[in-house]
Amino acid sequence: MPIATVNPASGETLKTFDALGAEEIESRIASAAQAFRQYRLTGFDERARLLNRAADLLEQDAPEIARTMTTEMGKPVVAARAEALKCVKAMRWYAERAEELLADEHPSDADVRDTGASRASVHYRPLGVVLAVMPWNFPLWQVVRFAAPALMAGNVGLLKHASNVPQTALYLEDLFGRAGFPAGCFQTLLVGSSAVENILRDPRVAAATLTGSEPAGRSVAAIASDEVKKTVLELGGSDPYVVMPSADIERAARTAVTARVQNNGQSCIAAKRFIVHEDVYDAFAERFTAGMRDLTVGDPMDESTDVGPLSSERGRADLERLVDDALSRGATALCGGQRPKEHERGWYYAPTVLAGITPAMRIHREETFGPVATLYRVSGLDEAVAVANDSPFGLSSNVWTRDEGDVRRFVRDLEAGGVFFNGMTASHPALPFGGAKRSGYGRELSEHGIREFCNITTVWHGAEPDDGS
Repeated sequence: MPIATVNPASGETLKTFDALGAEEIESRIASAAQAFRQYRLTGFDERARLLNRAADLLEQDAPEIARTMTTEMGKPVVAARAEALKCVKAMRWYAERAEELLADEHPSDADVRDTGASRASVHYRPLGVVLAVMPWNFPLWQVVRFAAPALMAGNVGLLKHASNVPQTALYLEDLFGRAGFPAGCFQTLLVGSSAVENILRDPRVAAATLTGSEPAGRSVAAIASDEVKKTVLELGGSDPYVVMPSADIERAARTAVTARVQNNGQSCIAAKRFIVHEDVYDAFAERFTAGMRDLTVGDPMDESTDVGPLSSERGRADLERLVDDALSRGATALCGGQRPKEHERGWYYAPTVLAGITPAMRIHREETFGPVATLYRVSGLDEAVAVANDSPFGLSSNVWTRDEGDVRRFVRDLEAGGVFFNGMTASHPALPFGGAKRSGYGRELSEHGIREFCNITTVWHGAEPDDGS
């Protein structure tokens, strides 16, 4: 696809960019490798100073870069500003804590003696140049949650961003440059997906991280595996949202609306499959459907808009095919199920709730990337767990219950990277983030995320000889 800013609210192409040629790519990889040789020697105090400066600049830029994100991919501008400020928070979190998270570790004296050493320690050393292949849906946050810990660990980054958010991608390179990071520490590569393989195979590139679709993850993983390079993958999600009889139904239904339509429904960790116990199904379905129906769909630059357009015409067409297939096989649209008639321009889709989902429908197995929810009625806890796990994905999950027995069972049995009780899934720098099954592997954020791109180095010192021997 072309590298261009196309306003999804109107379909208008606003700006196009030329892809980098082979010579320019080579120059940037060389610059990154050179930068790493020096940057890896900086101390945590200096890295923290630079990252805090980037955070300060981003905080000042938040209103402007929010409008850029909204123009490029359609998220409501209120959510775009919140995304920018979330990035500020993550930068400051890692600037403050990285030295502690990567502190040298020392085994117990007994274990050291048992190894035959006089002393031993474990050190976290940076890997080098890390390639980040990032998606359009959270065009700042997805990058910063990689970049902040990677830079604090002493790595340097090359960003291959999605082709529909080029201005946001270029802003990120400019941000780190203005903050004072040495030239080459963080660079944006305006290239198509076909260029990724050669970049990843370059021996100067040490590792890669990708957030995106399952096919993209498979491709990057296969290339990196062939080169024996470390990867972290965060792929698709079809997160369950389970509501049990002891739940606060009013709160569960209200939160469910936000959990489904955050980012116009285009979020890997958005709740997508709503699995409701038969004892409270009718009450939940009524409230949830009413909440989805009442959302304001409109211009994402309008502060009152709840749901803007989907990011692309293709994305809307993919969503329509899933919904149409479900309806043709017997599903019922409790609301929505079509393009909103009042929005003829742009790539809008009405908030939708589908009931009567069966395994014969594509939507039962495939991820819905848009404001479409599927409702399931279950008879008890066992069936709730079975339906929740009946997905190729396992990113996160949500459970509403006040029964401790339910809590223990869902923690034990849900196949997901996270279980959020009585609330919606959210990412925070203090909590590890990642999935199971086809949702990928590895973790971002927290101490786990910053250590993913470190060489965990064992240092062993032999025991001194006994002078009397």
